[in-house]
Amino acid sequence: MRFGSLFGAALSLVAFATAVVSSEEENGPELVATAAFPETNAFNHVVNGEKNLLTITVENKSKNNVTLLNIGGALLNPDTNAVLKNLTTVKYTVPLINDVKIQIPFTFYSQLKPGDHRLNVWIEHSSEAGKSKTEALDTIVTVVEPELSIFDLKLLSTYAIVAALLGGLLYLAYTTFVPQPKKSKAKKAAVSAPVGTVTATGAGGYQEEWIPEHHLRKGKGSKKQGALSGTSGDELSGAETSGTEGKRRKGKK
Repeated sequence: MRFGSLFGAALSLVAFATAVVSSEEENGPELVATAAFPETNAFNHVVNGEKNLLTITVENKSKNNVTLLNIGGALLNPDTNAVLKNLTTVKYTVPLINDVKIQIPFTFYSQLKPGDHRLNVWIEHSSEAGKSKTEALDTIVTVVEPELSIFDLKLLSTYAIVAALLGGLLYLAYTTFVPQPKKSKAKKAAVSAPVGTVTATGAGGYQEEWIPEHHLRKGKGSKKQGALSGTSGDELSGAETSGTEGKRRKGKK
């Protein structure tokens, strides 16, 4: 009885060892992969709209030929494990040498609501047994918005474009809805320039077209009166002269 029990125990132990070896062969080669954020990002912050860097460390522990095919990942809800965003898969096709650690950079972008999310990153590799995946990172990260800077050219250009559009809309609304003052059509009477040059001589010459009519009439009337007075004076002086000559003739007789 004791011999039979010992023989049965030995058979069960051999069967267990065979099952372990077969399970290892089914699971594929032993591959170790880890991922970590840079030392400057100690709090595992994922910045929206910016490049986020991870360093993937891969080591082939088996004696089989293994080829790294790609690295992928996803951001999930930490409570429900629902996939919020699949990260862009990066293809490599790099052979992994036995017992040699390889560090590979992996970058990804996020456009999620700020808060805590679950980040899962894996590597896909192939061997003689086929393709398989190995998890490199599964942790909680904090999604944050980028810091604002007054020297950000993209932000300044966005503000300039928005300001120009708002200014154009305000000007259009002002010209459309605000009544504009009407321009007066009355024009000032233009002062006529002289046709010719006005000349005056020392002898009293002048141009009569620039003198008002009432002044001309007065001037002509005074000229006529002067002419009449001059004629009567001449006649009187002639009569006196003839009288004087008559007296002289009588005296001679």
